[in-house]
Amino acid sequence: MQLDAAFLESPTLALAGIRQYISGSSSEALGERGMDFHFATAWEVIADTVGQKPAVICGDQVRTWREFDDRAARLAAVYSDHGLGVDSKVGTYLHNCGEYLEAQYAAFKISGCPINVNYRYKADELVYLLDNADAEAVVFQASYAARIWEIRDRLAKVKLYIQVDDGTETLLDGALDYERAIRDAKPMPRIERDPLSIYMLYTGGTTGMPKGVMYHGGLFCQALMGMGAAGRELPPPERIAEVPALIEAIGGGAPISLPACPLMHGTGMWLGGFIPLSLGGTVVLTPRLGLDPDHIWGLVERHRVTDLVIVGDAFARPLLAALDEAARRGNSYEISSVRQIISSGVMWSAENKQGLLKHHDMALVDAIGSTEGGMGTSVTTREARTETAKFVLNEGVKVFTEDGREVQPGSGEMGMIASSGSVPVGYYKDPEKSAATFREIGGVRYSFPGDFATIEADGSITLLGRGSVCINTAGEKVFPEEVEEAIKRHPEVADSLVVGVPDERFGERVVAVASCSQPDALAEAELIDFTREHLAGYKLPKQVVFVDRVQRAPNGKADYKWAKRTAFAELGIEG
Repeated sequence: MQLDAAFLESPTLALAGIRQYISGSSSEALGERGMDFHFATAWEVIADTVGQKPAVICGDQVRTWREFDDRAARLAAVYSDHGLGVDSKVGTYLHNCGEYLEAQYAAFKISGCPINVNYRYKADELVYLLDNADAEAVVFQASYAARIWEIRDRLAKVKLYIQVDDGTETLLDGALDYERAIRDAKPMPRIERDPLSIYMLYTGGTTGMPKGVMYHGGLFCQALMGMGAAGRELPPPERIAEVPALIEAIGGGAPISLPACPLMHGTGMWLGGFIPLSLGGTVVLTPRLGLDPDHIWGLVERHRVTDLVIVGDAFARPLLAALDEAARRGNSYEISSVRQIISSGVMWSAENKQGLLKHHDMALVDAIGSTEGGMGTSVTTREARTETAKFVLNEGVKVFTEDGREVQPGSGEMGMIASSGSVPVGYYKDPEKSAATFREIGGVRYSFPGDFATIEADGSITLLGRGSVCINTAGEKVFPEEVEEAIKRHPEVADSLVVGVPDERFGERVVAVASCSQPDALAEAELIDFTREHLAGYKLPKQVVFVDRVQRAPNGKADYKWAKRTAFAELGIEG
């Protein structure tokens, strides 16, 4: 099987591969390379080059690149007519849909910045996010009109509300109808844009308040295109004028991507949206909330999807179950078009990877990454098996102890993963947290997202987990992800999250919140004994709280706030 070189060396692309093309984030670095990149400028060139090719497919709606560009230009004119311009922030409060990508493209066209909005947020969370981002416009799903009505008096900076009709609610008073606004507007003329303009993505806020992670948009765009070119053994474009030649050279090899996870998070948007668009490809979307595995595989069949984007076992396990069930029925899904399944953000177990590979020979790309940067990768194929949580470090990534010493391979010492070369500008309006996360060691600027790991003798790393959810029990550190992985190896366990609860003797004790494939399939003692086969004694869960369903964020990431509340309530702990 032919694998893209870029994916073997740095398959995370946006999350990890930027380092190859970003030697710094200063205007001097840009000037030296004569860079004139910007997402809107690049996509305009692509639209002029492959105008009749599909850019976005959602349900029965297919938008060609020419239509995608025209609709975004009309929406950009609407933004501009309402006083938005350079550096204006536009909140996208939408499910996965073509309008999401159009609203984002239109924000880029005015040299503004799209802001990803978590559609599960309640009123106070939405107000915090939109106010913190200085949002001047919000494009929202009609089903959230009542929420917008509830909070809009608290959003003094917002000048414009645009409602996307989904058949659920009438038009909110004072808002514009999305389709009518586009129909009535004339396309905004194309403009020159500053490659140093800020693009930012807000973190999920699973362990704290969401933060806007800032990048220089031109560098970010060029990096994606450069990695796509390198993966196809083509020269990376140094200037916008070289983009048409790259797109023509890629030709029929452009990706057809299906982000099965929400666009509102980095994995879905960067890996599932930005990369295929920046290579002149196609993004296939489903507006359905939640994961419907049979629907996803049906879209793969129908549109000959080449790249499927997921988030760990929360997606891989049900997708594998659907493939297994279809095979048992004698009606297997046609998935031969899939070149790679890409995951980032949470554990993806070796067992589920091997199960997927039984159905089709492809690359399963597992990436350690966060909004703040990429750190390591693991690529599994039928010929190359990998272990759960074991990754190859990306270039420029190191592991440091908490006192700043570099961890040596094979030492067994634990440290924090740090990446250089693709370090963000910082957190929006938060210099204190920026200084703590993005800091210099030995004259090199690193990003420390908060993940801990050990380095093996062969230079690979074993991921332990995020320090912010680490459990301190009897003087030992226990990382929930490691315990969760051991628990989920039991065949009756559907999902699990692990948290620490107060304990008079140990400070904290380890508690698992787990769901089973069938009610009452497991007893607490039985599951604890099972994990004893895979974990040291101090890491074992002392108690198990069984629930019907383990709650996760829409992108599949752990919702530790929910897990802790559930454990506290079940065990009668105040907190």
